[in-house]
Amino acid sequence: MSLLRLILLVVVLAVSVVLAQTNPTTDHYLIFVQAELAKAMDRMDQSTPDREGAVVRSIFRRHSQELLDSMVRPHTIRHNWGLFSRFETTVLGTRVVVIGIGHHFIPVEGVDEAILALGRRVF
Repeated sequence: MSLLRLILLVVVLAVSVVLAQTNPTTDHYLIFVQAELAKAMDRMDQSTPDREGAVVRSIFRRHSQELLDSMVRPHTIRHNWGLFSRFETTVLGTRVVVIGIGHHFIPVEGVDEAILALGRRVF
């Protein structure tokens, strides 16, 4: 085995170990969903009057964990592939697919639609 192949093998193994150690859990995914909801709230606040926006923000802050625990967590399936995870959530008839790798999340399908549907239902 040449030195170059050996170095390449060591690098691939090191990257694999790091990815396996930083593979996101369902709790990490819920934190991501909560952050995406907060971003959606910020976008909504720009289009609503100040008073309404303050009320909606207040409700969201108080009840966001309940929303996640009742509507997102029970409808989420995590497919753990060792180096990354695939999260599938069905919320209000909308299928959401997100890939989690190295504590980062890459929305694949339905995130914006689900946030809008949740926002309409809750607020």
